[in-house]
Amino acid sequence: MRTNHIPAGIDTYNVRRYGLAILSAIVALLLRELLTPFLGDNNPYHTVWAAVAFCAWYCGLWPSILAALLSLVGVWYWFLPPTHSFALEDPKTAISAMIGFLFFSGLIIALGEANRRSFAKSQWAEEQLRKAHDELEKKVEERTADLNLANESLRELSSRLQQMRDDERRQIARELHDSVGQLLAALTMNLGVVASQSHRLDAAGVKAVSENAALVEQISSEIRTISHLLHPPLLDAAGLASALRWYVEGFSERSKIKVDLDIPHEIGRLSDEMEIAIFRMIQECLTNIHRHSGSSAAMIRVRKEVHRILVEVQDEGKGMSAEKQLALRTSGRTGVGFRGMRERLRQLGGNLDIQSNGAGTEVIATLPMQHSATDGTKPEVV
Repeated sequence: MRTNHIPAGIDTYNVRRYGLAILSAIVALLLRELLTPFLGDNNPYHTVWAAVAFCAWYCGLWPSILAALLSLVGVWYWFLPPTHSFALEDPKTAISAMIGFLFFSGLIIALGEANRRSFAKSQWAEEQLRKAHDELEKKVEERTADLNLANESLRELSSRLQQMRDDERRQIARELHDSVGQLLAALTMNLGVVASQSHRLDAAGVKAVSENAALVEQISSEIRTISHLLHPPLLDAAGLASALRWYVEGFSERSKIKVDLDIPHEIGRLSDEMEIAIFRMIQECLTNIHRHSGSSAAMIRVRKEVHRILVEVQDEGKGMSAEKQLALRTSGRTGVGFRGMRERLRQLGGNLDIQSNGAGTEVIATLPMQHSATDGTKPEVV
């Protein structure tokens, strides 16, 4: 046995529409009865027009037709002579009036239905538009979440790659210092033995031994410099201040650029990540000053404030164009070194600011103190 189920909401809505149509017809007839002393028996359709119009606007097609028919029957019975009867004293006139009432009621109902359909169509279109907008917003939120997740994964990958590169530099520097350095030391001792017996050699041999000793000393110095640039041993052993003083001294000697370094002795030890980030930032800034600025002097200032570490590197060169500064601040499509600096600092919760004009360039890095070791010792590695 099959049972048809009608949604309760739709059934209630239909009952309400037809109930309102019947009620409006009854109210209109009662109102006409109350107005009879003032309107008389002429044109008894005054109030029922309002009922038909209301039903056409609110109740729909069939409830409007029902209201019109009930109104017609009610006018016929109560107001057309002889009243309280369906007989007609003047059938021709009464029927013409009824036909006119039905005709104009039909027009009102047709206009109301057209208006209701148009309104329903616009409501449907608006609802579809809202649904499409909601779906689009949902998709945008999903894509944004995916993009944020991908960006976070890229940042984590970049951080791991940066850490791996620092570890690799440290390992290469150690290998150069320990392995190659030991070999060069042994070679120097062997050359010393040969030099001690140089009286057995001719002039060319003595010269070759002397030149070889000088070359080995030069190679040892170059390897030591490369090793220190890859990862300064002072950074691990003595801290940022000592490593920076060593590096700035060597840079000034090689580049002939006078560099003033202002870093307090009481700055203490910072975390490994912060020390290497500050060192690499200053290293990159000095390299850019040497290559691009044309400045003969530079100033480095490292300050430890209450809640942050402030690093400033300033030159007196030709500066950067406004377009390049904008690119560095926004898209980062130029300046690989600056991108690397900014990424290092971002991983530590810091930021990088670049200010430049015709009188020089200033690079300012700010790092939060929670990444530093404030007790003067290296933080424990977990």
